[in-house]
Amino acid sequence: MTQLTPVLTRNWDRPDSFTLAGYGDYSAARKALSMDPDTIIQMVKDSGLRGRGGAGFPTGMKWGFIPQNDGKPHYLVVNADESEPGTCKDIPLMMANPHALIEGAIITSYAIRANHAFIYVRGEVLHVIRRLQAAVREAYEAGYLGRNIFGSGYDLELVVHCGAGAYICGEETALLDSLEGRRGQPRLKPPFPAVAGLYACPTVINNVESVATVPSIVANGPEWFASMGTEKSKGFGIFSLSGHVARPGQYEAPLGITLRELLEMAGGIRAGHRLKFWTPGGSSTPIFTEEHLDVPLDFESVAANGSMLGTRAIQIFDETTCVVRAVLRWTEFYAHESCGKCTPCREGTYWLKQVLYRLEKGQGTEEDLATITDIADNILGRSFCALGDGATSSIHSSVKLFRDEYLKHFEIGGCPFDPAASTVWGVK
Repeated sequence: MTQLTPVLTRNWDRPDSFTLAGYGDYSAARKALSMDPDTIIQMVKDSGLRGRGGAGFPTGMKWGFIPQNDGKPHYLVVNADESEPGTCKDIPLMMANPHALIEGAIITSYAIRANHAFIYVRGEVLHVIRRLQAAVREAYEAGYLGRNIFGSGYDLELVVHCGAGAYICGEETALLDSLEGRRGQPRLKPPFPAVAGLYACPTVINNVESVATVPSIVANGPEWFASMGTEKSKGFGIFSLSGHVARPGQYEAPLGITLRELLEMAGGIRAGHRLKFWTPGGSSTPIFTEEHLDVPLDFESVAANGSMLGTRAIQIFDETTCVVRAVLRWTEFYAHESCGKCTPCREGTYWLKQVLYRLEKGQGTEEDLATITDIADNILGRSFCALGDGATSSIHSSVKLFRDEYLKHFEIGGCPFDPAASTVWGVK
């Protein structure tokens, strides 16, 4: 069985893990600030680190897009607006190990020649915001932030910014608009943030886990990081197991581990039940079934099997779950969170919700299955940003994999998973 690789989660069980005393003296940042910024960018490129926020874009390459000697200020923005159903790794990371994120922000900002950095946090997670603010305050008091950090001559101001609670602000350009004080809606690209981002200046936007991983790469070397994972998906990551599993939680392991291996560590599916379907990367990724238990959880293998690794938010559902109801709940979320800027997403998610509601109640027809897949086809690739695309993932995959279950709803005139229908569908 593949072993866990606790790096970011190593000290989570310590009662003082979130304090500076429990974290350490920022030795990786001290080392980085004595190096040439371009050398750090090359280290991250050599490590093979790919964005841990969902898209999996090479982190070092993204840093390298920042134009140099352009006479403009540069900015780092950390996307901590975690809010997709099932995605739950960044919030516990910021709660238990905020200084890893702050140290990573120092190194990243130095590498891209930025003197201002922002951590954009979802406003509802007040406990996380307070924890981050306290950690930033500790770093300032220790001289790790502010002017002339470690006597290197490098200055960095770090701001923790609270969003107002909108899933769309997890989209990087909508996040920038929100950070600038406007309504969070995605921008037309190009120009890309690396050229015209925050305040129309070159900006790097990275996920929390991506930035928090950087100090370990600087401290241990790119070869160390690249020795884990697979050929094209290197390193380790936090896998979030939730749902019908014996021991849900965060499992930090090399990319390429399988769900079967993770379930062994997590005590398996809850007693007396079996796996029915699961998401490899949160609700915006096509669902998998029991036959995908041995698919390596890396970017390439998951894509080759028709889904996306995403944020490695693995939601586990056993045989007592109605797949139509689960898809309806996800679709209600996407309809609610649509910013309304583009017609395919604004109208499409609304109509998906209406038709799915009818199907779940057993009031639909087989023609409705063609309707929802047609609506999803008209959203996919036609919406302004990826929110619309994500809303279609569970539609297409569930109809493909569980068509009989959809049909059973209107055959019996209701949900076969309701207690009154249990004898019809054979659910315990």
